Amino acid sequence: MGNQQNFRYSTGVVAYPIFFLMLIWVVFWLQVRFFPVIKTWGIVPQTLTGLRGIVFSPFIHSDMEHIYHNSIPLVVLTMALFYFYRPIAWKVLLYGILLSGLITWVIGRPANHIGASGLIYVLVSFIFFKGIFAKHYRLIALSLMIIFLYGSMIWYVFPIKDGMSWEGHLGGLITGFLFALIFKKTIAKPERYVWQEPTYNEDDDPFLKHFDENGNFIENLEPEVENEFETEVELEEKRIPPKYNYIYKENREDQ
Repeated sequence: MGNQQNFRYSTGVVAYPIFFLMLIWVVFWLQVRFFPVIKTWGIVPQTLTGLRGIVFSPFIHSDMEHIYHNSIPLVVLTMALFYFYRPIAWKVLLYGILLSGLITWVIGRPANHIGASGLIYVLVSFIFFKGIFAKHYRLIALSLMIIFLYGSMIWYVFPIKDGMSWEGHLGGLITGFLFALIFKKTIAKPERYVWQEPTYNEDDDPFLKHFDENGNFIENLEPEVENEFETEVELEEKRIPPKYNYIYKENREDQ
């Protein structure tokens, strides 16, 4: 996959994250204003009704502080995802929600797990490990930036705070790492120069021809001398006598 297909700005880089965030806020407004029951539609581990939370939980938040703390990192990370990994961005988002939610449903405590933090951990984990695996300077720089901004989030995959779904965070971290491995072939490749190719030949390089054996630069190269020897075919053609228009000649004699 070429770099031009990955690192290219489009309207979706901003539009999709903003739309996703607006959808979360609309659900929160409906929950507070009209349907408080929405808050109970989270992931309830190891229960059949709790399976619906795998899809709904990223859109449900407990209060204003909860949704506020998730909004900014969600927009920043999804923008980075759509800019640097546009061909697989939707797969990472949709499958990330499902897989991280399923892991939470399997390993979670018997409680109502809600919030987009699990998805945020998917994005943090995926972008970090993907950049390391890619060995591309832009993606590595992005990974380092992610660590600088959200590196402290690693502590919240452990049960260090009451009332926080560390199982959802751990599920997101595992999911992001798995996706970085699964989509390993769809990474942007570092640019390769001609001299890095295995078929490169120094004798055919037009730039290196400007240097002599001692490394001195030659500004004007002597033009290549064309072969002055005539081929046997050309010599044979010269030996053939010119053709005459005999009809024209006979007509002249008749006159």
